[in-house]
Amino acid sequence: MNVTIYKRGQGKNTRLWAAIAVLGTAAIGCWRLHLKLGVYDNVWLHTLTPAVVLGICAALIYWLSNLPSVADFLIAAEGEIKKVSWSSRKEIANSTMIVIFVVIVVAVGLGLVDLGFQVFFRQIVNLY
Repeated sequence: MNVTIYKRGQGKNTRLWAAIAVLGTAAIGCWRLHLKLGVYDNVWLHTLTPAVVLGICAALIYWLSNLPSVADFLIAAEGEIKKVSWSSRKEIANSTMIVIFVVIVVAVGLGLVDLGFQVFFRQIVNLY
């Protein structure tokens, strides 16, 4: 059996991880299907049906990943990812600390405003 892969070797990582992600999602769906079909007494029904569905999904994923338009998109996406300049570990740590600090400040500020509104509206209710 001679299997031809469209543009073999190009976009290998993107194709592989996209296929793994989609197959993993399909596997979770088949597991849920297995659990839903478990109420029936027929063991073949709730075992083979999800397995057949997963096999069909795997074949469909393989076929789609070799479709020229999809493969070209994944190859281009991997090329673009390689051009990205990624932040250093120190820059990410500093940015994360800034975000956490800002979230805390905003949360405290909103809490104080909420407390102020509570006091204000309690005073209005007590006047009437």
